[in-house]
Amino acid sequence: MAEKKKKDTQEGAHGKKVAELEAKIEGLNADYLRLMAEFDTFRRRSAEERLALVSSASAETIKGLLPILDDCEIALQNLEKSADSEAAKEGTQMIFGKLTAYLKTKGLERIEAKGADFDTELHEAVTTFPAPSEELKGKVIDVVQTGYTLGGKVLRYAKVVVGA
Repeated sequence: MAEKKKKDTQEGAHGKKVAELEAKIEGLNADYLRLMAEFDTFRRRSAEERLALVSSASAETIKGLLPILDDCEIALQNLEKSADSEAAKEGTQMIFGKLTAYLKTKGLERIEAKGADFDTELHEAVTTFPAPSEELKGKVIDVVQTGYTLGGKVLRYAKVVVGA
C-alpha cells in the first residue's frame, strides 16, 4: 500500500510537471504569435512609409517641372502670334507634347478652370473682375497660372480671375 501511495505521489508530481510545461508552452506560443503579429504590422507600416516617401519625392520632382511647362505654354502662345518659322512652332509643340505626355503617365493632370465654377479646393483667386454677363458670376473668367493635380491631390492651385 505504501508503494501504491508512493506511485500515486510520483504520478501526481509527474502530472503537475506536465501541466506546468504545457502552460509554459502555451505562454511561449502566445508570445511567438504576438511577436509575429507585431512584426507583420511593422513590415506593412515600413512598406507604406517607403511608398509615401517615393510618392513625396516624385511629387517634388514633378512640382519642379511645372515652371518649365508654363514656359512651354507661353512659348507656344507667343509663336502662334508671330510669323516666325513653322519649324520653331512645330518643335516647341513637339517638346511640350512629349513633356506633358510623360508627366501624364506619372499621374499629373491639368486643372481645367476657364469657364468652371470657382472652387476653393482647386482654384486660388488672384482677383475678381466684374462679370460681363450674369451667368459668369462666380465662374472663372481667366486663368493666370495653370493648376495641376498629381494622383488626385492638388499639386498647384490654378491662379484665376473670378467674375463678380
